[in-house]
Amino acid sequence: MSLPEGLNFGLGALPLLSGAKTRSISAENPDGTVGGGAKAEPEADSAAAWLGKGWKVRPCITLPAGSQTTLADIEGPGVIQHIWITVRERAYSDCVLRMYWDGESAPSVEVPLGDFFACGHGVRTRIASLPVAVNPSGGFNCYWPMPFAKGARIVVESAHHEDIRGFFYQITYALTDVAGDAGRFHAQHRRSLTRREVPEHVLLDGVKGQGHYVGTYLAWTQMSNGWWGEGEIKFFLDGDGEHPTLCGTGTEDYFGGAWCFADETYTTAFLGYPLRDAADGRVPRHGLYRWHVMDPIRFQKDLKVTIQALGWWPQQKYQPLTDDIGSVAYWYQAEPHAAFPPLPDRRQRFPR
Repeated sequence: MSLPEGLNFGLGALPLLSGAKTRSISAENPDGTVGGGAKAEPEADSAAAWLGKGWKVRPCITLPAGSQTTLADIEGPGVIQHIWITVRERAYSDCVLRMYWDGESAPSVEVPLGDFFACGHGVRTRIASLPVAVNPSGGFNCYWPMPFAKGARIVVESAHHEDIRGFFYQITYALTDVAGDAGRFHAQHRRSLTRREVPEHVLLDGVKGQGHYVGTYLAWTQMSNGWWGEGEIKFFLDGDGEHPTLCGTGTEDYFGGAWCFADETYTTAFLGYPLRDAADGRVPRHGLYRWHVMDPIRFQKDLKVTIQALGWWPQQKYQPLTDDIGSVAYWYQAEPHAAFPPLPDRRQRFPR
């Protein structure tokens, strides 16, 4: 028995031998070539000057202001298995992560850097989940499997007004055959200011084809006092009209909590409420994630996902809220994918 498609299915699969070839891209080996690491020559004033070539000479890169930098350009087939990145918080909203599979011209992933790793608002947040982990102090880790048949390209765009120094990254992948029915990984960012007339944020719309939805991240900013999470999440599948097939019972319920979270935060393998920031009179900000790893939401033709912004009137009636909500939706699907809506520009992504 061999390990299929370079995917790791847990500790029980670890003893199984595989023909996959592990490669890794970093600033020390920018193209992941065999024997291609630690080749940079130290400059006279560098930290490695006394040790010489082969030591820690080029551990990071600089992102020039207004630039696009290709982090990885891989020829497939294969599977990206782990991405690690760390950089100062000023890059979280000002930098955009894009991923392209199999030579496509439009990205399948287009998300501000911090939001992709469940750190919205431009704020570093501790995350201890299975597919995404953010460790002290700002170590971004992603374990979503990302298969490709012909190639993969990962690009980071900086809209920051100054060069961003100290961008560290490592992308580990397996070169291996990929099953023909393996979906491609997608992630899309949206942001909206909900309206009292229709207090609804759209996480995803216009998705066409077969696939399954695997994750939700919300960066939620309150614009009023009191409880903000009474709204339901709704999944419209395969031709649903006015009424969804899957309907939640409340925001805290969808993220695995209960009773307004009792004002407590938590981070677990598949769901969490890691950020509750309302100190010193600041506008309250919340960060929440739900990974559908054990319960992917499968669709055959199309998908739309929405969440409501509801609180309470004093008369114990639901109150429509005008709140500022940013989101990332994560899913797998067969290509080609439908066009993404325009990404909010830097001013609209400014740390919330």
